[in-house]
Amino acid sequence: MYSLIRQCLFSLDAENAHQLSIQALALFGKLPFSPFAIPSNPTTVMGLHFKNPIGLAAGADKNGEAIDGFGKLGFGFIEVGTVTPVAQDGNPKPRQFRVLEAEGIINRNGFNNKGVDALIENVKKAKYDGILGINIGKNAITPIERSLDDYLICLRKVYEYADYVTVNISSPNTKNLRSLQYGEALDDLLANLKQEQALLSQKMSKYRPLVLKIAPDLTDEEIASVADSLVRHQIDGVIAGNTTLSRESVAGLTHAEQQGGLSGKPLHQLSTRLIARLSTELNGRVPIIGSGGIHSLESGQEKIDAGASLLQVYSAMIYQGPSLIQDVAKVRLK
Repeated sequence: MYSLIRQCLFSLDAENAHQLSIQALALFGKLPFSPFAIPSNPTTVMGLHFKNPIGLAAGADKNGEAIDGFGKLGFGFIEVGTVTPVAQDGNPKPRQFRVLEAEGIINRNGFNNKGVDALIENVKKAKYDGILGINIGKNAITPIERSLDDYLICLRKVYEYADYVTVNISSPNTKNLRSLQYGEALDDLLANLKQEQALLSQKMSKYRPLVLKIAPDLTDEEIASVADSLVRHQIDGVIAGNTTLSRESVAGLTHAEQQGGLSGKPLHQLSTRLIARLSTELNGRVPIIGSGGIHSLESGQEKIDAGASLLQVYSAMIYQGPSLIQDVAKVRLK
């Protein structure tokens, strides 16, 4: 069945196909039934109880418009966003490209979204009973030195409605955003966000884990530095990782020259290496959510074996369909 759906979707521009899919999943979410079971492979991470360790990565449902539909596909958790304080159009179109031969996708979306308030309204309407993460970012017009302001605005607004909050400082499509992954800039950001988390936790009598999403393009020295910051600031989790700027795995293929972040199957080895390096540095002190290139049960197991506690998929599901969730959910957890 999905092969026919994919054939229709792939006849469209990648972004138009995505929007059509979100609309279809929003309708699917309203149905009183689902042909897909929720795989049972329970685990507890960051103090949260997951029905299974397979999650939807951020970027798929930026505005939380199809939470219930995605939930009915079998995910153990869903992460919506990235969302910014105010709505923004993102980068000029076209900005999404399929690398068909490698089952990859290149995007330079630039955090296109309807703003944090619109996301919250959609979250409030959703009936999904799994774990929901909300991924937050900065507006493109906000100077990099004022990034903290945007993250604090979003954290304060989403805290009540999220099971965990992800801080995205690793998208390659917002100017200078990745500079926040280094040194004093990272320490200052994490220190202030943890302080705000403590205030919100006390005010609302509920603790929401804070997760950092990092890039797979970091050097070993940079990974060690990030790990040190995660531990020192008691960050609750880390997503490894985002899209890559590298084109080594798709060199010469159609659309490989397009600017933006590469995701999908070509990212698997690079993201697994990031997980392994992080796992060595963190030594179990901060749980890792493995994301990037998971396209099979075997590739998911490699990430678990490298040190991940949870997994996220997105691009490979576009190529393979919902059956991927059912397959990868069979991973053997440590």
